[in-house]
Parts: sequence; structure tokens; C-alpha cells
Amino acid sequence: MMPILKKVIESLRDELQQYGEMLALLDQQQDIFTQRGTENIWHSISAINHQGITIHAARECRHSFRRQLARTLKQPEDCTFGKLLPLLPDHYRPLVSALVQENNELLQRVSQRAEQNHLLLRRSLDLMQNFLTTLAQPGQAMPLLKGWANPTGPSDPSLYEAIV
Repeated sequence: MMPILKKVIESLRDELQQYGEMLALLDQQQDIFTQRGTENIWHSISAINHQGITIHAARECRHSFRRQLARTLKQPEDCTFGKLLPLLPDHYRPLVSALVQENNELLQRVSQRAEQNHLLLRRSLDLMQNFLTTLAQPGQAMPLLKGWANPTGPSDPSLYEAIV
């Protein structure tokens, strides 16, 4: 059991690190919004998308090791950490419990920050759309943003699905 338990712990630490890196990227993006750094917005979105893919891979790795640990402990593969913790050696329980809790808390912070950034970006797009609308003559379409921005939601929902 010890080799798989060590892999579970390592995967939880890796996932925690990836969430921390995502939070840092989201903080940087928020700075770009507030400093009007429009030239860097696309770069930040690309970096966030890439980090979302990295988080997904870390999460899948952790799920795989948790399933292996559950099998080793003769539990169903979909067994949660809450049910597996009492079956772990006493001296590993606090560590695994803390890592799971930290991951959950950091994921919540990442989700909140992503939502804040989405709202800031959406507000910027709405303001730009209003500006462009005032430039257009009545009845004339503005092709510049047509099909690009969706004022009811993100233009690339996969960006947000990857992290929440």
C-alpha cells in the first residue's frame, strides 16, 4: 500500500501546485484589466487555457491514484478520500486530509477569481460594444465584433470548463 499512498500524496501536492499557479495567472490577469494592459489580455487568456489543461491532467492523475488506492484497500473505485482516510495508516491521515482540504479550498478560490475575471472581461466587452454601437449609423451592422463576443457568456466556454 505504501507505494500507491506515496503516489496519491505526490499527486495531491502536484494538483495543489497547479491550482496555485492558476491563481497567480488569474491575479496577473486581473492586474492587466485594472492597468488597461489590453495588449497582454490575449497572452493571459492563452496562459490560463494552458494552465487549465495542466490542472486537468493533474486532476486525472490524482483520480487514477485514488482509484488504485481504493482498490488496494479493497474499496469501490469511486470511494472518496473521506471514506479512505480512516483506512490509512495513522501517521499519514493528517497529511492526506490537509492536502485534500487545501486542494478543495484553493479550487474554490480559483473558481471565484476566474468568475471575477470573466465579469471584468465581459464588462469591458460590453463597454466596447456600446462604444461601437454609438459609432454605427442607425440600422447599420458593426461587423468588427460580429460572432466574436457573446454578451450573455464567455466566447470560449472551454476556458472555464477546464478549471471549474
